[in-house]
This record gives sequence, structure tokens and C-alpha cells, in this order.
Amino acid sequence: MNKQLEWLKQFSETYGVSGDEGRMKELMLKRMKGFAEVSYDKLGSVVFTNACKDKNAPSIMLASHMDEIGFMVKHITKEGFLRFVCLGGWWEQVMLSQRVTVHGTKGDLVGVIGSKPPHILTPAERGQVVQKKDMYIDIGAKDEKEVRALGVNEGCFVTPYAEMALMGDGKTLLGKAWDNRIGCAVMADVMENLAQKPGKNTVYGVATVQEEVGLRGAQTSVNMLKPDVAFVIDTCVAGGTPGVADDVASAKIGKGIAITVYDAGMIPNTALRDFALSVAKKLKVPTQISCSEGGATDGGRIHMHGAGVITLTFSIPTRYIHSHQSVIHLDDYTGAVKLITEMVRELDAKKYAQILKA
Repeated sequence: MNKQLEWLKQFSETYGVSGDEGRMKELMLKRMKGFAEVSYDKLGSVVFTNACKDKNAPSIMLASHMDEIGFMVKHITKEGFLRFVCLGGWWEQVMLSQRVTVHGTKGDLVGVIGSKPPHILTPAERGQVVQKKDMYIDIGAKDEKEVRALGVNEGCFVTPYAEMALMGDGKTLLGKAWDNRIGCAVMADVMENLAQKPGKNTVYGVATVQEEVGLRGAQTSVNMLKPDVAFVIDTCVAGGTPGVADDVASAKIGKGIAITVYDAGMIPNTALRDFALSVAKKLKVPTQISCSEGGATDGGRIHMHGAGVITLTFSIPTRYIHSHQSVIHLDDYTGAVKLITEMVRELDAKKYAQILKA
């Protein structure tokens, strides 16, 4: 496995649900060592800074959230099963019989999500989707006392379990947490590129926390940094699969980085959008359009900070988003790194002024 895939494997497999991003933060610090100055907001987001000495230079925030969707233990039954609350958006049909890791005080434990077996359901019950409230996590304990003896209590975090795998064409990757670990990987690569050849601006690479539960780290970090411009790097629902029409999800994996023209939390700055398209055309980097009526990104909080932040969202098209296993394409990832790196290098004070007045 080459170095790029080794890093992506670590990014995908590292545990880090909303509110429990510490392991992912340590991985980001390891990946970014020597490339930027490090600071933090008080919620847990980590900021990597490459500063420009010119005080008139614009400041650019690259925001990628570290957290993945997961669960938290809310109750332990007397029989030794774990009732849970969802951290982030889960669809019931992707949850049952999936393996999870329960992070107890005495170490990690293997678990599986269970429910009443279909063999004993009534015909009416069998035709319905099992609700989250009727599911539980089984860690193989005989009763509540044993669960607690194993170090599991209310408030313990629970992470989906999956190992990254390279699929048939050698460029398609299956793994957990691509939302938004692939965005973190893009941000890290861009920051490394800029450390080697900076632009005429100050750049903040921000790995935000708790995006999946309300864009919380984005708000605290933008409050601290007060940037002029923000590029949000995230994922979007990929189309091109059976039953998904192009007017619902037009971006497809392997066809290029998606530039968002609309989502439920933000209408992006159109001048910045057009700048991105012009740079992509010059570099011959394939791009697609993303229009999301049902989801939002960190940009929803960032662009409304203070008097406003000029913001644009880039997304890696991702199949089977918000499940234990999702699929991305390496070409979209490398194209994103190339495009965002060049955009940052070209976005000097003059270009910023042009976009601001557009």
C-alpha cells in the first residue's frame, strides 16, 4: 500500500464520533507536523496556520470536520443490552446487524446492533421499518452488572466499525467515515502544498468538531479566526446508482470534485464559485455541480459570521453516505487537492477585492 493510501486508511478507520474527536485530532497533528502552527478553539477544533507577514493580505479558512456519525449509550437494561442515542443523521435501514465499537472506560469492546428477530414478528410488523428506539447494542454481557464491570456506562461513545478496502478498479475506496475524513485529507494535502509554496495570504486549515450534530465547531472556530474567505471541504450524495435521478443527485464518483451551488444552509458566493470554475478550467481539473436540498455543511455557520464571510463549498461525491460503509474515488480527491491549492495561491489581496465587489 502506497503512502497516500496508508494515510487514507488511517483517516477512515480512526474512531471519532461527534463529541469524541480526540483520536482524530491526534492523527491530524501527526499528519500536519512541521507544516503549520497549531492552535485550538475551546470546543476542540484544531487550527493549522500558515501566516502571511502582509497585514493587508486576505485570510482564508479551509474547514473540514473531523467527526463521524455514531452513537452514545443512554441506558443499560437489566439484561445487559445498551440503549443508545444517535449522534448525527442515521437511517434505520442501514443500522441493524452492523458491528460497532463501544468505547468503555476500561477499553474498547465489540458490539452489534440488534432488534427483535424477523422470524417472530407479526405480518404487520414485518412490513414496517424497525425504529431506532426498538434497537439496542449487544456486547455479549450476561446482565447490567457485567456491562458496568466491563467499563461501560451511560455516556460512553459508540463508533461504527469498518476496515478500508480498495475496490475493483484500483481507484475506488470503500470505508467508514469518508464524511468527512476525506475532506480532512484534502485539507491536509493542501496545507502541505502551501507550506512548500505559499500564496500571498494567511491560511487557516481547520479540522472542526461536532459538525454532524449542528455545525458547532464551525461556529466557534470562525468566531476565533474571523477569516475573509472560507472554503468548506466536505462530501455530497453521489448519484449514478440505480433509482437515483440526475436532477436529485447529479454528481458521480470519479467525475470530479463537486462545487456546491445551493444547499439547505447556504447559497455560496457566486463570484467565488465562478473563480473556482475558471481555475479548474485552466488546470483541466474535472468539476461537477452539487445542489443539496436536504443537507448543509460547516459553511452554513461560517458564511454568516460577523458582517459575512465569502464562502464556497467543495464536495467529494460519496455513495452510501451516513452508513457503516461508503464509497469514494481517488481521482476526485486528487483533483480537489490540485484545485483548492491553486485557488488559494491565486487569491491575493487584488483578487479578493475583485470578488468582494462583484
